[in-house]
Amino acid sequence: MKRFFIFLGMAGMVLASHAQNHNHQMQNAFDQFRKQIQDDFEDFRSEINRDFIEFLRNPWKEFESEEPVPQPKEDPVPPVVMPEEDKDKPVEDNPVVIEDVVKPVPVTPQPQPIKPIEEVPVVEEKTVAFTFFGTEGKVRYDGSKTFQLNGLEGNAVADAFSVLATEAYDNVICDCLALRKKFHLCDWTYLLMLKAMSEKLYGPGTNEATLLMAYVYMQSGYRMRLAHDGQKLYMLYASRHIIYGQTSYGLNGEMYYGLETLPARLYISEAAFPKEQSLSLLITDRQQFAIAASAERTFQSSRYPDFKVTTSVNKNLMDFYNSYPTSYYNDDFMTRWAMYANTPMEGGLKASLSKQFGKLLAGMGQLAAVERLLNLIQTGFVYEYDDKVWGNDRAFFPEETLFYPYCDCEDRSILMTRLVRDLLGLKCILIYYPGHLACAVNFTEDVKGDYIMVGGKKFVVTDPTYIGASVGRTMPDMDNAKAKVILLE
Repeated sequence: MKRFFIFLGMAGMVLASHAQNHNHQMQNAFDQFRKQIQDDFEDFRSEINRDFIEFLRNPWKEFESEEPVPQPKEDPVPPVVMPEEDKDKPVEDNPVVIEDVVKPVPVTPQPQPIKPIEEVPVVEEKTVAFTFFGTEGKVRYDGSKTFQLNGLEGNAVADAFSVLATEAYDNVICDCLALRKKFHLCDWTYLLMLKAMSEKLYGPGTNEATLLMAYVYMQSGYRMRLAHDGQKLYMLYASRHIIYGQTSYGLNGEMYYGLETLPARLYISEAAFPKEQSLSLLITDRQQFAIAASAERTFQSSRYPDFKVTTSVNKNLMDFYNSYPTSYYNDDFMTRWAMYANTPMEGGLKASLSKQFGKLLAGMGQLAAVERLLNLIQTGFVYEYDDKVWGNDRAFFPEETLFYPYCDCEDRSILMTRLVRDLLGLKCILIYYPGHLACAVNFTEDVKGDYIMVGGKKFVVTDPTYIGASVGRTMPDMDNAKAKVILLE
């Protein structure tokens, strides 16, 4: 019997050895397959880069710029204070018909490299640290493969581009894409991050920094074109949105903009990259910037004195919002407000507000909760016209309304819809009247007042600029025939 067990043990060892050899062979085969796939990717990408470089050598065509699109100007409707004698009048159901409905800008996946790019060992690895909006990033690069532009004609740019289009700069691309993922960067933030990184390596405003930024941007999957005016190299980025007040160039049905003021005429290379995508100005995720807390502010409701909150916002986020260009989508300037209203609130601020409002709203029904939020925004913020404060119309992201000393109707409505959705989970819409922006809430309880039916749902008017008015009351003299409903996510 003892010999039998010894035999079984030896047999088990043999089988285990065979299994290990088999697994080892399988792993080797998989590694070889993976390497072959990666080699194929690199060969394909190298071939595309070679084609792009050869196209750069072709003569660059001269183009004239398009006139900047002026931001629409309207005579703003001043805030209205509801007469005291009207505040206690009963609110009756009153259907309001608004037929024009503006849909949100569609969300699409962020651009990606034409083929996966993996980090590689380099001859002389160096690391450079840089900051964007108070946030540190780091990238690795090959210090033995720096380049210099010896002119701006096609051959000179192509020669410099040939240095970039080697494995020496693959780690830069990998690290930049990793930062985009780590900090949840939208397309606009990513572009400005690349500018900061490139200028750290090659100096602010240099043509070399512009070319490096353009290379990493293009390899990341974005649509761009290189241009020059004889002295300076420009990177033109394509945008899905029409940006107000900026010089642009129209090429093959796409609008191209620059990160600096563009001259009236440019020589532009029309060299393109496969599957390139235009930049989107949507901000679908919280930008994870380092925190630089602002001074605290306290907001208090006039009607409900115990209903007050204290806030502090991230000044790095304010700097980012200051860089954000005002735009519209699909030839409809109404789309811009939804882009602000649908942007998620910064995580720390949202958590603070949820904690404070959670205590204040505990046990309340939906109507009572919205009434308090509404009066807080109506009476706890100071109204002022954008033209007087900024010199032009400027919509605020929710955090900006909590940061700056003044706000107007659009800022209040954007903040109101963000709070109602985040705190109460109720759907909201914006309502545009010529010169005025209000909002409405889809209660799941029976709430009376002026209401609009949208998609089979009842949205009750809630106007943060009709001072002292309760839920369900429309500000006087609003023209419903010219009004539009702006859908929110």
